[in-house]
Amino acid sequence: MKEKNLDFDTVLNRKNTYCLKYDFAKRKGYPEDILPMWVADMDFKTSSFVQDAIKKSNSFGVYGYTETNEKYCETVKEWMKSQYGWELEDNRWIIKTPGVVFALGVAIQAYSEPGDSVLIFQPVYYPFSEIVRDNDRHLIVSNLIESDESERYSIDFEDFEKKIIENDVKIFFLSNPHNPGGIVWKEEELRLIADICLKHQVIIVSDEIHADFIWHGKHQVLVNLDKKYREIVVTCTSPTKTFNIAGLQISNIIIPDTQLRKRFKKKLDATGYSQGNLFGILACEAAYKYGNEWLTEVKRYIWSNIEFLGSFIEENLPGVKMYEPEGTYLVWLDFRGTGLDDNEINRKIIYEAKVWLDAGNIFGESGKGFQRINVACPRSILTDALERLRKSFGEKTGERK
Repeated sequence: MKEKNLDFDTVLNRKNTYCLKYDFAKRKGYPEDILPMWVADMDFKTSSFVQDAIKKSNSFGVYGYTETNEKYCETVKEWMKSQYGWELEDNRWIIKTPGVVFALGVAIQAYSEPGDSVLIFQPVYYPFSEIVRDNDRHLIVSNLIESDESERYSIDFEDFEKKIIENDVKIFFLSNPHNPGGIVWKEEELRLIADICLKHQVIIVSDEIHADFIWHGKHQVLVNLDKKYREIVVTCTSPTKTFNIAGLQISNIIIPDTQLRKRFKKKLDATGYSQGNLFGILACEAAYKYGNEWLTEVKRYIWSNIEFLGSFIEENLPGVKMYEPEGTYLVWLDFRGTGLDDNEINRKIIYEAKVWLDAGNIFGESGKGFQRINVACPRSILTDALERLRKSFGEKTGERK
């Protein structure tokens, strides 16, 4: 059997499909004719093996309560082993949720009380801060350090530990690989994080949803670095970013420690969630079993888009700088060299260029002056977006700061 969905150049009309990316600009306060390059899903068809699995089930026509079995768990275990060298010893480690952000909310309920402190790095994926505040926890921020030599953030470990001690932090949310900075954390960085958290008994909830998109370096599953970390680490995984199936709502939360798992399961049960989405389960299983060819080719295509983006910016957008991602298909763009403030940057992008990016300030105060762009799209769409930005920012408006 051969993969049939390897055409990444064809533009798919996603309008009027209940598509968050394309159908809800007006509701969210943007011009209806804006070109969306924001939310992290792809403008590509998923693997044909995923489609075939769903078609086969759909032809049966029964959509009753659905549960996973040993075969599903073995498929997830084999993926973790083949991709990251992580051997899951027990099927019971795997807990299904309808999404990673949902799992973050469950973890907050399981491992902290209202008023407790939860620590994050910033800039970072903005639902981290939203879910902390929405659960009436105290948000603690340790800002990542910008390097003068390279477009890569580093961790201020002294500040990280100081914030933990001073605020009696209960939980740390880690984005690994890092969204939006595109950082693939090195083993020594992850070990330092884990050792500090273990020392102070801080639970680490590691969001590893972008782990299949690595351009430089190697993805390290934090909990797999040392068995001693099992007592404090919850690992959030999902095929949804990898295979463009976010709408099917399936994530696998992996918790080796029995007590951590019991606490998580108790709060998960309290939400009323039990059996998963039939099509999500089937999609995960098919993707992990048969999707490697599709993934290899889509990564090749996306990387070529990243290279194209870098060249275009260098040649056509003075004052804009690209942080070349080590991982993810989300690219962090620094507009501070334009000399414009956040409001003017956003105005020009949204109302002049008519391009919808994620403004950097939503990722934290340290994200001001940045924008995040999703390059998992046909080259023609990316080119259109960049040409629009060139018309708005092509003339140098200020000196790089």
